[in-house]
Amino acid sequence: MAHPIKHFNTITKHRHQVIRHCFKAGIGFQGLRHDLSKYTPVEFVNGAKYYDGTRSPNEQERLDRGYSLAWLHHKGRNKHHFEYWNDYNPHLKRYAPVKMPINYVIEMFCDRVAASKIYQGKNYTDSHPIEYFERGRDKRIIHDETSALLESLLKMLRDEGEEKTFKYIKEELRHKKDY
Repeated sequence: MAHPIKHFNTITKHRHQVIRHCFKAGIGFQGLRHDLSKYTPVEFVNGAKYYDGTRSPNEQERLDRGYSLAWLHHKGRNKHHFEYWNDYNPHLKRYAPVKMPINYVIEMFCDRVAASKIYQGKNYTDSHPIEYFERGRDKRIIHDETSALLESLLKMLRDEGEEKTFKYIKEELRHKKDY
């Protein structure tokens, strides 16, 4: 059964949380564009159809169809997803992960923290995002340096808290060209 209003409320609540995080991280204007593709028909209709309120509707769509049309659309339009950053490597002669620009790694961090907050609700702790990251380690195809940076930020969040982590990102990391 489709749940368009619940799905709309969830994606909007998540998006607004990401925007708040992006402003705290010093990339507020980038955050304003976060996940706008979720409101397009291919993503929204499938999201509403597979919505259950406890996880991404893409997971249920994959179980039903064998793939997620909404995810394929989403990852191809949103540069804060590491899956966007895969390209043919002429040296390896195969597709391989590409190192993400730092501003998109920061947005990815904001996105992961916000998603944990939305899905965990009142049970959220600053350790949830790193725990989720670690559970998926063997399934990811991500550039090693991008993975290491994201992991270090998620561990900093767990160990030192949100305020210190966002301050570090805003004052130190955001101004770097490389990592």
